Amino acid sequence: MYGIFSTADTPPHAGFRLGDQVIDLVIAHNFAFFHPVELPNRIFEQPVLNDFIALGQPVWRAVRQRLTDLISNTDSELYTFASLVLVPLSGVTMHLPVRIGDYTDFYAGIYHAKNVGRMFRPDDDPLLPNYRHIPVAYHGRASSIVVSGTPVRRPNGQMPGPDNQPVFGPSRALDFELELGLIVGKSNPLGEPVPIDEAEDYIFGVTLFNDWSARDIQRWEYQPLGPFLGKNFGSSMSAWVVPFADLEPFRVAGPVQEPMPLPYLQSTKPDRISSHFDLLLEVSLQPNNGPEQVISHSNARYLYWSFAQMIAHHTVNGCNLRVGDVLATGTISGPESDACGSLLELSNNGKCPLLLTNGSGTRTFLEDGDTVTLRGWGQSDARRVDLGGVSGRIMSAFQQS
Repeated sequence: MYGIFSTADTPPHAGFRLGDQVIDLVIAHNFAFFHPVELPNRIFEQPVLNDFIALGQPVWRAVRQRLTDLISNTDSELYTFASLVLVPLSGVTMHLPVRIGDYTDFYAGIYHAKNVGRMFRPDDDPLLPNYRHIPVAYHGRASSIVVSGTPVRRPNGQMPGPDNQPVFGPSRALDFELELGLIVGKSNPLGEPVPIDEAEDYIFGVTLFNDWSARDIQRWEYQPLGPFLGKNFGSSMSAWVVPFADLEPFRVAGPVQEPMPLPYLQSTKPDRISSHFDLLLEVSLQPNNGPEQVISHSNARYLYWSFAQMIAHHTVNGCNLRVGDVLATGTISGPESDACGSLLELSNNGKCPLLLTNGSGTRTFLEDGDTVTLRGWGQSDARRVDLGGVSGRIMSAFQQS
């Protein structure tokens, strides 16, 4: 996994995680570990990965292969110079890995969409008419995306009061959302769509992503234009980016899509029919007065729309993606009651409080002092790929004068 780290003696720069250590890519490059791959001088000294990502897929793959060779050979120069190149993870500070120009949040988790639809439209089809035709999304706020470990302040805003008239104050329905984030690795010119069979070439890597949500603020504001203050106060992203190619062993067939999507959302490549990924996901909650406990298990294969379909739809009107943009999947819930990717679902919108262990009480929504951690991994007989984790602790709301 790639990331940006600093130590007491070094400014933020690029590293690659190896268990509980970090390979310092600046030193590795200076020691010519990546020869014969041609890399610009100081490419890993930047405080974000954007310039490295912009070098393109052939370079990413060559560097990743060289790292694999170094790691797998105990006689390699990586271990010969271990004291200089490897940094203990416990001694580093992690930073946001990319400079994010734009952020789009999709709604690609069909079980989440159904669960929410049943709550708020119990007499209608839980899915709106467009859901099975387009990967629904909205444009989010990039400036408030923070790296894992950054505290998240409870937002203030307008929300419905007891008489359904607006009141102002701290959100009383603060929630998490279990998502994955795609880091865009290639730009397309404005006006030129990305064909679906080329869409995956635009993904540099994948991160865990928590799109915090103030449900009460959102419920008051979302019609007619969608989420605003209920979402843009903060999103948390993992400090580590898993190279997209590392997920290949976990590729699986996606769900049957009925009705069949329009042609621009249909792949013609046989190897792209397996367009989803078997990635195990979990959510844990640690209250201020108690131990951490896992409250949800899910899987990325439960997404209705694939990564490629999200990119093809995002750009079909000519929208231009840029290196470092983040595309989030939307909440990833599964078919079982313990596979919900939000407290909104786990507590049935507050009607069925979630019981915490060891006498820590219950939760309908998040309380001040709660820490939420998302984790994920791919597991096969031969290999495990860790997605790392993303955590955030809820701080009390800003006191308005």
